[in-house]
Amino acid sequence: MLAMKYNYLFLVLLFSTISIISGNAFERKKYNFNSEWSFQTGDFPEAKNIKFDDCKWKKVTLPRSYNEDDAFRVAIDEHTTGIVWYRKHFKLPKSDQGRKVFIEFEGIRFGGEFYVNGRSIGIHENGVMASGFDITDYIDYGKENVIAVRIDNDWKYKERATGSGFQWNDKNFNANYGGISKNVYLHVTDKLYQTLPLYSNLQTTGTYIYAREINISKKSAVVHAESEIKNEYDSDKEFRFVVEIEDMDGKIVKKYETPAIKIEAGKTGVVKAQEKVENIHFWGWGYGYLYNVYTTLYVGNEPVDKVKTRTGFRKTAFRDGMVYLNDRVLQMKGYAQRTSNEWPSVGMSVPAWLSDYSNKLMVDGNANLVRWMHVTPWKQDVESCDRVGLIQAMPAGDSEKDVDGRRWELRVDLMRDAIIYNRNNPSILFYESGNESISEEHMAEMKALRDKYDPYGGRAAGSREMLDSKIAEYGGEMLYINKSAHIPMWATEYCRDEALRKYWDEYSYPFHKNGEGSKAYKSTVTNTVQKKVDATAYNQNQDSYTKEIVTRWFDYFRIRPGTGKRVSSGGVNIIFSDSNTHYRGAENYRRSGEVDAMRIPKDAFFAHQVMWDGWVDIENYRTHIVGHWNYTPEVKKDIYVVSSGEQVELFVNGKSKGMGERSSHFLFTFKDIQWEPGVIKAVSYDSHKNKLSDHEIKTAGEPASLKLSLMQAPDGFKADGADLVLVQIEVVDKDGLRCPLANNLITFDLKGEAEWRGGIAQGPDNYILSKELPVECGINRVLIRSTTKSGSIKLTATAEGLPVQTLTFTSVPVKESNGLSTYISGEHQPSNLTRGEVLGGESFKVSRKTVDIIGAVTETNQDKVRNSFDDNELSEWSNDGKLKTGWIIYELERDAEVSEIELKLTGWRMRSYPIQIFVDDKEVYKGETEKSLGYISIPITPTKGRFVKVQLIGQSTDSDAFSDIVEVTGKIELDLYRDPNATDAKGQLRIVEIDVHESVK
Repeated sequence: MLAMKYNYLFLVLLFSTISIISGNAFERKKYNFNSEWSFQTGDFPEAKNIKFDDCKWKKVTLPRSYNEDDAFRVAIDEHTTGIVWYRKHFKLPKSDQGRKVFIEFEGIRFGGEFYVNGRSIGIHENGVMASGFDITDYIDYGKENVIAVRIDNDWKYKERATGSGFQWNDKNFNANYGGISKNVYLHVTDKLYQTLPLYSNLQTTGTYIYAREINISKKSAVVHAESEIKNEYDSDKEFRFVVEIEDMDGKIVKKYETPAIKIEAGKTGVVKAQEKVENIHFWGWGYGYLYNVYTTLYVGNEPVDKVKTRTGFRKTAFRDGMVYLNDRVLQMKGYAQRTSNEWPSVGMSVPAWLSDYSNKLMVDGNANLVRWMHVTPWKQDVESCDRVGLIQAMPAGDSEKDVDGRRWELRVDLMRDAIIYNRNNPSILFYESGNESISEEHMAEMKALRDKYDPYGGRAAGSREMLDSKIAEYGGEMLYINKSAHIPMWATEYCRDEALRKYWDEYSYPFHKNGEGSKAYKSTVTNTVQKKVDATAYNQNQDSYTKEIVTRWFDYFRIRPGTGKRVSSGGVNIIFSDSNTHYRGAENYRRSGEVDAMRIPKDAFFAHQVMWDGWVDIENYRTHIVGHWNYTPEVKKDIYVVSSGEQVELFVNGKSKGMGERSSHFLFTFKDIQWEPGVIKAVSYDSHKNKLSDHEIKTAGEPASLKLSLMQAPDGFKADGADLVLVQIEVVDKDGLRCPLANNLITFDLKGEAEWRGGIAQGPDNYILSKELPVECGINRVLIRSTTKSGSIKLTATAEGLPVQTLTFTSVPVKESNGLSTYISGEHQPSNLTRGEVLGGESFKVSRKTVDIIGAVTETNQDKVRNSFDDNELSEWSNDGKLKTGWIIYELERDAEVSEIELKLTGWRMRSYPIQIFVDDKEVYKGETEKSLGYISIPITPTKGRFVKVQLIGQSTDSDAFSDIVEVTGKIELDLYRDPNATDAKGQLRIVEIDVHESVK
């Protein structure tokens, strides 16, 4: 099957004999181009020249940010900026002369000029996305060549051609790890070849693999393969396009091809093939099943160009306010994670296995979605999410608002490049067009990009907010609660609280009183400091932080699919790992993570693991006791348990302390529990007291020894100068139990072919790069980087009063020659299949049904009554501010036994409304409405009727219940409270949405 692309191409289908290209057949080569680079800060105009002396420059293996030492040592707005040059010497054999040579940069920060042998090959300026260059005519084959790159990572970098800034080059959100912080590859192809998906500079779109006619129950689909083909020979060429699909066992499960095709000299076009494939394993949450799809150009019987695309197949739908994956509803739950996804002392430049470790940890915590924030993610993270089975929301570039002119055009260009580059990655389900609402015109433009370059990828195009958009295919606010019966609405970032992992509670060393810390808030937008009386939300301990995590998730779980016609599609918590980006607490980095910067879990991680274990409803029951069980005899404290059971019983040394007080569905509180050494155990039950799950914590003894544990890539620690190992250090008792109150200072000594990068802890410069590092709560971790020499490595750890501990490990050699290697780390990482293949079926039980409202009457603003039940949270009905007109009567579609009423009232976070509710003429509720982050639920005694009346019975009262929620500008988010006279109109009744429900028996 053939398709025309561009007016200058005409492909002719031939059934005649195919001529063979003269010479030996050639298959493309993809080289790891990361080795043997050098860099130097400062501007050296002559560094572009081949004879420039760089022998004293720092020798590195990419990816490597030149300012990596800044990571977590200084605040984001203090990251080093300026000019840096990178250079690399390399050789290509004479046999490659006459081929095509391309270089692919996965991304640099920020703007770069590129030279080969002193000649400019182009520039790239968007600071995050991949770019490619054709360097065929710049190479001296068989001789030494030099590529040089000049990079400027100034926060105020401007596009050369227009002088426009880049909106996403932002001091709050996009950590400035400057230089070549991502991988580099070299591609050598025949002159008849499939292009690369690198639109910037090359203007090419590569290969596109997708499935249609997907039948989940029969496990089949029609798999389409499209490749953009170029013929750079001086004569017409004839070829066959052959597609092979290889499963994870290495078996070719399908092979198909086109008849012979003729492409004219110098032309470009698209070739297509498709075939039905049976017995497909579908990619899913926690099931990263991937196929290798090989697309090969054959001339005669000789392959001349072979491309491997690693991809997966899945079916999606976005409708009725819900997300469907493989014919099963999935409530989104996960994290809004900084795209830098950084680590202390190395920034974002980590090996593929460490990306997998971090991203899989989200899946292990039962997250199914990561929303990368503000800028498009690194390809390494994109591919990692494919492997671990983690859904992605992919942005292009943004800060906090819609823009116009050239700045908007730059965002469109970046989204185009990102779609083309990442459209074969099955884990991407959402294309995020903005980190704030955008105009309908702009949304249409972004959607058109998706339709042009990825029409069959099964992805929704949307943006943050977009609550009343007619074009967006998903939306959702930050912080607040949305429901929808049309496009899915999931919270794009919720729960901004911060907590240092070191702080257990007020009873444990270092006895951090909850909320103590910073008394001021600094905006890095305005660079001004505003005093804050209450800093509690940003300086919490693990007890209070975990409680808040539970409370905030319940807002979304309570209105999950199955709870009515209008539902929440979930939300993502901000953030997963502590981040060297905008912060509000006492430290100079953000501590909102459910794991710390070294990916050591906080209690909140386990809380999510409990609450998120199911596609919608809970499927696997879990229980987690918050904190530890090492106190002193005088301590009597509240114990918190997070559980998915209906009731939880607490035991201390086998003695029952009764059932916990339940709140927010998942939180069980046991008041004033007296500590005694031994075992504390929580057991969860269903409503009939059948045991569901349990968790216990033992009192640890006195510190007796250190324990060192090595974490490394599955295929070993590579001596390539870029690989990292993670070493965990624990203080344990004589039985090997971690001592939760240990904060010993550890002194490390490293010998052998390795480079110390260290860890992070509270203290001077956050202990970045220091070989003295305290454990916190009995544990810490350090990073160690390989050199380019393999061999034995010995790490010694010493702590006062404890035996010396050593860890010996070995780095393995990596074959490399003339600056080229064929070892590509990401291709050697295994897929995560732990959740198994889940296809179709019901993921929730319907617990209540919505009774439709067909009309309403009121005394004022009758023309606006539908605004309160129109499934649009940017519209409202209100009275005229007089108490006597504060009523509205809704007519239901039928007589119904009303059991619950949900309201979204304007001013939801700061205004309480004294109201009465009647079903027909019977009063079913009287009281003041709760303040919330969106919807409130009013359960009532089931009452049959046709009409529901909401009556204001007094003046409303205002007091912000969430005053600690502030924006980066320092402004408080005031929900829908945009009426300048609202605070004076105490007789207002303002309804954004009302839902009337009846129970399902």
